Amino acid sequence: MDKPTLPKGTRDFGPAVMAKRQFIFQTIRSVFRKFGFQPLETPAMENLSTLTGKYGEEGDQLLFKILNSGDFLKDVKAESLSDARSLTPRIAEKGLRYDLTVPFARFVVMNRNEVSFPFKRYQIQPVWRADRPQKGRYREFYQCDADVVGTSSLICEAEIILMIRDVFRTLNITDYTIKINHRGVLNGVAELIGTASNPTALFVAIDKLDKIGEEKVREELAGKGLNGRSLDLLFEMLNVGGSTPEKIAVLRERFKDNAPGLKGVADIETVMDLLKSSGSDDAHVEFDIPLARGLSYYTGCIFEVKINNVAIGSVSGGGRYDNLTQAFGDKENLSGIGFSFGVDRIYDAMEELKVFPKKTQISSNVLVCHFDEASLRYGLRVLSSLRTEGIACEIYPDISKIKKQLDYANKKQIPFALVIGSDEMSSGLIALKNLETGEQEKFYLNQIIDQLRS
Repeated sequence: MDKPTLPKGTRDFGPAVMAKRQFIFQTIRSVFRKFGFQPLETPAMENLSTLTGKYGEEGDQLLFKILNSGDFLKDVKAESLSDARSLTPRIAEKGLRYDLTVPFARFVVMNRNEVSFPFKRYQIQPVWRADRPQKGRYREFYQCDADVVGTSSLICEAEIILMIRDVFRTLNITDYTIKINHRGVLNGVAELIGTASNPTALFVAIDKLDKIGEEKVREELAGKGLNGRSLDLLFEMLNVGGSTPEKIAVLRERFKDNAPGLKGVADIETVMDLLKSSGSDDAHVEFDIPLARGLSYYTGCIFEVKINNVAIGSVSGGGRYDNLTQAFGDKENLSGIGFSFGVDRIYDAMEELKVFPKKTQISSNVLVCHFDEASLRYGLRVLSSLRTEGIACEIYPDISKIKKQLDYANKKQIPFALVIGSDEMSSGLIALKNLETGEQEKFYLNQIIDQLRS
């Protein structure tokens, strides 16, 4: 029998890893709730008609398609299944969700009479992409999304920046960059270089700048018909340097008669002003003109977050979308904006930076230890008293040497042990042992509870 294995791009998570992942999840969830977002879940699989055409050509190729079962496949030839792109609805009509934003838009359209607008929701669930697995890139991974739909207010953009900073502060991540751009700025650039009629190919190429560099992007765009003069102008625009106000000033001059470009610049400036009105500033924020983000549904501000000095790509991203609900037959134009944290990448970055707090590994605060059957049964009552007071604790289930029990506590990083023997049972004074310092002292149970609470 072959040894069991996992599909490529998927992973098991043991208790030690899950403790750290839960710390990230809980931090993100608490910030989302602090900013007024409500929880939502959608199915793992969606109809392919829901998913296709929303992510651009490259995104569509990364969809995991689900084959229909039963009689649907009885007359299908094997070669028909070899190319996922050629699967017909008769063979595959469902797919695993690629992200959480498109299912959210589908939910809004189906439930628009039941939700209050602006509708603020957060969603923490796994997504799947038929990508090539590599470090920081998996086929199954969690996203933590927060979206607002039903308002075009740029306060939402400013609050995204505030939420990102709040999460990273709690996670003890201090060196990071929140890159912000606007599709209007990119559309303005496309208009200036003469590619406004089909800007998608331009955006897809620009999106690869960080990965393959300017020379390779030039080659790709030249292969699509851009001449040398247009390419020079393109990179002259993309490489504008300086502070955010300085970049805005240069672009405003270049976009004098360019409506999309001027709208993009004005929105970026407004977001920065709203941060100041919130009593904040533009710390960690960079106006990044080449930032494109490949997803085709973005129409306004776009975001991407990079933790600096780690071997991980972006850990968060998102943007404004004005037409996504219309893709599901919605007659009213509902503007929305959202962003997502990639928990798996944040985890890898925090491991590399060694910033996980020690407390994340603690599942129990107390281990109740005992010498014999009588002290074990006495310990069960102590255990119940501790749990009634909300103290996470456990009892060693077997009668064994105290050293073995304390070794178990140390391996699980349990910080305290209660040692119960005949003296403790008769006097009511229980030995409380600090397993980090080795100090031990006897207290009554109510005193122990007060100490553990503090």
